[in-house]
Amino acid sequence: MTRTLLVLACLALAACGADGDPIEPAGSVAIGIGSEGLSAGGSIGLRRGPLQVGVGIF
Repeated sequence: MTRTLLVLACLALAACGADGDPIEPAGSVAIGIGSEGLSAGGSIGLRRGPLQVGVGIF
């Protein structure tokens, strides 16, 4: 059990960017009014320097 928790802790530490610059989460929410009524959408993703990768729902 202890070995499993140690491995999971090491994986979590490596995944959070502890060995380098962290990867910033990015997100946005949009609400609009148009001829068809209200519309809402948003996006989530990751940003590292000038590169941003995300998924949007509009």
